[in-house]
Amino acid sequence: MSKRKSSSQAEKPKAAKPLSLPQIVIGTVVTIVILVMGNCVGNQNPPTPTPTQPPTSTMIAATVPPSINVTASAAVATIDPAALVERVTFPLGWGAKHDFWQVYFTAPSGSRDPSTYVGGIDIALVEAINGVERTLDIVAYEFNNPAITAAVIAARQRGVRVRVVTDNEDGLADDNTTLNQLQAAGIPIVTDTRSALMHNKFMILDSATVVTGSWNFTINDTYRNNNNTLFLRSQDAVTDYQAEFNEMFIEGRFGPTSPRNTISSDFTLNGIPVQLFMGPEDDPMPGMVNAVSQAQHSVRFMAFSFTHADLRESLLELAARGVSVEGIFETTGSTTQHSAMPPLFCAGLDVRQDGNSFVLHHKVFIIDETTVALGSFNFSNNAANSNDENLIIISDPLLAGIYLDEFHRRWQEAVIPSNLTCS
Repeated sequence: MSKRKSSSQAEKPKAAKPLSLPQIVIGTVVTIVILVMGNCVGNQNPPTPTPTQPPTSTMIAATVPPSINVTASAAVATIDPAALVERVTFPLGWGAKHDFWQVYFTAPSGSRDPSTYVGGIDIALVEAINGVERTLDIVAYEFNNPAITAAVIAARQRGVRVRVVTDNEDGLADDNTTLNQLQAAGIPIVTDTRSALMHNKFMILDSATVVTGSWNFTINDTYRNNNNTLFLRSQDAVTDYQAEFNEMFIEGRFGPTSPRNTISSDFTLNGIPVQLFMGPEDDPMPGMVNAVSQAQHSVRFMAFSFTHADLRESLLELAARGVSVEGIFETTGSTTQHSAMPPLFCAGLDVRQDGNSFVLHHKVFIIDETTVALGSFNFSNNAANSNDENLIIISDPLLAGIYLDEFHRRWQEAVIPSNLTCS
């Protein structure tokens, strides 16, 4: 059975410790002094970033000092938690950093001119790869981004051990791949030869950081499609992703026959609960449905492919008991027989089709504005039962807030389906 065409090729018309009271007051005073001094300097604007410049970082609400309420016994500072998150911007992308994580989102311009495909979130990954000193393990469904390719080859040339796992048809055998350049540089590559997909997109850097998400390391997924990628500094995460890499690269085991060896599937990072699922052996869908069914107030999702009946029914049940459900579907395939969009739409749920002229490639659920589910895992039977996938669920309100920002961006350009008939 031949594989379906790659989604990225489809083209459509860490928590910080609580501050003590003295620290809060001192920090607030320092902030106000800095702001006043800054105003004395003048209103000089920074230069506009160009595609060749590194990303710029700012603190959320950095221009607004925290409000101070003084009582007879103490000074109480009210500080927006979001001010702890550092924003990062690129010419064609954006992101945020906090504690043990960094997250980045593509920001497609809609251009079909490849000469404009510079200044994206590949800048962040290239910078990270350039800092690798010992090991770089890559699991890539697709791979053809030239900047990432050059950075990986440069890592190999400076003595980093680089290893790669990929799909066969949409990976090494793809006409546009640059994996052959990695092979020519002496980098070993293992492929999945099954008809199902090796659909993971993750990297492990120096056994210290995991990079994962919906983002294939390609030109399309960087500059045309809506995607996200999460950098996670966690030894527990590294342990599980490394085990997944090893079973594919060393043992050659893929899909349902691969062993269930996710050692640290439930753990905490600085008090933040994290769940990891490697599909299909960890059976991610029940974990996904369980997380969603715990919603008390709201569920927001962005889905490239959403056809799984159990997840669909969970959303219908939530809506029936008053939970707000809003979702964005990739337009292509959204009105087909097995898509979850028609039954959700016809049941009165607020679901829309994406507004990107290319592809909305996210696989994201945001639950009660506190928990995020993300990864390579599409919400489909193939993802649940056949493909090699990964799903991570993190209960961090700060991270959830960043993903909610992306949801709102996509919601603003999404459209209400106009070609559905409900009986």
